[in-house]
Amino acid sequence: MQLTKKFKDKADDIIDGGSRLEFIRDAHNVQKIGRTTRMEDYLEVIYELITQKGYATTVDISDYLNVSSPSVTKMLQRLNESGHVNYERYRGISLTESGVAVAKNMHDRHGILADFLKMIGVDEDTANRDAEGIEHHLHPETLKKLEEFIRLVKSQGIKGIG
Repeated sequence: MQLTKKFKDKADDIIDGGSRLEFIRDAHNVQKIGRTTRMEDYLEVIYELITQKGYATTVDISDYLNVSSPSVTKMLQRLNESGHVNYERYRGISLTESGVAVAKNMHDRHGILADFLKMIGVDEDTANRDAEGIEHHLHPETLKKLEEFIRLVKSQGIKGIG
């Protein structure tokens, strides 16, 4: 009986304070201009490959994202149509200015999140894995505040939890 009352009180708090379900729905309905989370992953991988090797191939992308070559080709065609890459089959892949901007943004988001997670004591591998999942879903204002927090902690010479 007591548990039921606690649950009802909590439900009332959620409803009164704005429905959690609405937040979930809104998070799923957020559309980035002309791209999806998956597209961002492809752009980030292409950017990293070009940075490291000077070029990116469909085989490399397939290996890093663990998807089939036909899936890579299909996504590259979508990214080409959306103006994020220049792609000609058998000719190569290059990022457009907008593709580089998205990829750098994802790279920066990842770095900020990984830094924060390491500061609170998460090991590097886990921090990078978690950052990869979170980076697509943070509101720009949240990311800005995290970045400010990290800068403040570093400037004060405060060591992370660990």
